[in-house]
Amino acid sequence: MADKIIYTCFTTDVIHEGHLKIIKEASKYGRLIVGAMSDEAKIRFNKFPTRTLEERVALYSSLEGVSEVVVQSDMMYTDVISRLKPDYIIHGDNWLTGPLERMRSAVKQQLDEYGGKIIDVPYTYSESVAKVDRKLNEKLAMPEYRRRRLRQLIKMVPVVKVIEAHSGLTGLIAEKTTVVDDSGRIDQFDCMWISSLCDSTDRGKPDIELVDMTSRLRTVNDIMEVTTKPIILDGDTGGLTEHFVYNVRTLERIGVSAVIIEDKTGLKKNSLFGTEVVQTQDSIENFCAKIRAGKKAQLSESFMIIARIESLILERGMEDALTRAYAYVEAGADGIMIHSRKKEPDEIIEFCKKFREKDSDTPIVVVPTSFNSITEEELASCGVNIVIYANQLMRAAFPVMQKTAESILKNHRALEVDNSLMPFKDIIRLIDEI
Repeated sequence: MADKIIYTCFTTDVIHEGHLKIIKEASKYGRLIVGAMSDEAKIRFNKFPTRTLEERVALYSSLEGVSEVVVQSDMMYTDVISRLKPDYIIHGDNWLTGPLERMRSAVKQQLDEYGGKIIDVPYTYSESVAKVDRKLNEKLAMPEYRRRRLRQLIKMVPVVKVIEAHSGLTGLIAEKTTVVDDSGRIDQFDCMWISSLCDSTDRGKPDIELVDMTSRLRTVNDIMEVTTKPIILDGDTGGLTEHFVYNVRTLERIGVSAVIIEDKTGLKKNSLFGTEVVQTQDSIENFCAKIRAGKKAQLSESFMIIARIESLILERGMEDALTRAYAYVEAGADGIMIHSRKKEPDEIIEFCKKFREKDSDTPIVVVPTSFNSITEEELASCGVNIVIYANQLMRAAFPVMQKTAESILKNHRALEVDNSLMPFKDIIRLIDEI
């Protein structure tokens, strides 16, 4: 037995009785090696780390019964299985169902090649374990932790995946949706986008900056109360510079990670109208002054002010877009969002490549609403750091709700729509998990 290698992988920042139970069970079979999952792999299916990888390695190494700690870089265990050839892999039985089932299947397939075995340990459900989870959630939701997480993500992942949220419920969807993609990898969103378009639409009002910042902050608070992921706020034009300065302080204080402001003036019109409506682009000088004022006002280094360039939307040309981008970065912008309403991504790709020739560091943000055929991987290869899916949840909800309302009216009862509705117990379960 002493020569047998048993392996388990931990992603936790805090050790609780469930982990100790796995260690105790492992001791019956051989020498336990614990894997500390890398940050990059951990955030794809687990919570964002509150401890560094080095701190997690030290924590696991200090546990009685652990003979060695290694770093696991692949969530499917490929790297450690090929390197260690463990006789047993032990894991809680929570990976028998749900998204983690794909992980278990991949592990089993690799172990079967040389006769390794899986040990499924009954998952520990207790008040003490639940309390640990709640404390971790509360820590992740604290303003100083949440606010800095976007900058951390930009450094850690090829591309930051952002989905819009316009209510507490859509925030929960953004927070908890986990899938197995076509390549067999577990994935989830990294961040949430609070759009002025969706915030206005949810209130039944036009997207012309009619909903003031006080009202928009209520949406932010509703989402923050039930989630832990970082938030990027659509700041429209930023308003008057004097107001923008005040709002920057407010947003960073409550834990928002970034605000994106666009270089337009006057009555705001949605960018996807392009030149179909009258839209006025701000001067470079004025917009740079607004950026500088915002950066001067902020108190933390983690908060980001991202400049959104409307030159391509307004058909002002690539050179104007690039000139503005370099000027905005010089003024202190922490990122550049380049926008387009073309169906093909060609001009976005061209902008990114040309911008990267002179600036290899400043984060680039894109919103592939119109040019939605391009993949995140393709965008990342062009130098894009953040991809925002800016309005899809809102646009998905409206036709379904309308169809449901029409069916009830036509049939004078709700039976016909029942099969297409989410069971109410599932909604309750989603909310109770917080």
